[in-house]
Amino acid sequence: MRRLMLLRHAKTEHDAPSGRDQDRRLDKRGRADAAEIGGWIGQHPPFPDLVLVSPAVRGHETWEIAWEAMKDLAPEPQVELVPELYGAGPSQLLQTIREASATDPKRLMLVGHNPGMHELALALVGSGDAAGRKALSDNLPTSGLAVFDFAADDWTDVAFRRGRLALFVTPRLLKQTSGD
Repeated sequence: MRRLMLLRHAKTEHDAPSGRDQDRRLDKRGRADAAEIGGWIGQHPPFPDLVLVSPAVRGHETWEIAWEAMKDLAPEPQVELVPELYGAGPSQLLQTIREASATDPKRLMLVGHNPGMHELALALVGSGDAAGRKALSDNLPTSGLAVFDFAADDWTDVAFRRGRLALFVTPRLLKQTSGD
């Protein structure tokens, strides 16, 4: 069994001072949402063994803030910045997932960007949480987390339409369920 966690970066400023898309930083809401989703992950094991993070500023800021919120609750995973995650489509993202076989984590997290992350999530779904699948069909919003389980012994066996959506959670959904 393999577990894949897809975390989209948190909400960002519209334009970076440098003018480069990769330099966009999280805005106030993004920082709060990254902390909220990180805290949620910290309270809902199992935790990732390996986290592959986009090198864009918003990607690694999202991970750093989420990790800060969960670090007292979860063992520290191995973390790698992976340039291929920036701007990647579903096929490239799947290839990155399969390459995780080299270190063989049982639980893998990607921190990346739309549209690729959303398209990947839609392509991976084969079964699972019906309400989550319906919500995910619309969007993988900022700070959205889609968790998939695969009946596979190796990451090279992960394929489109073979994932079971274990859960889909966003800061907005967390607020709705907590009544805030």
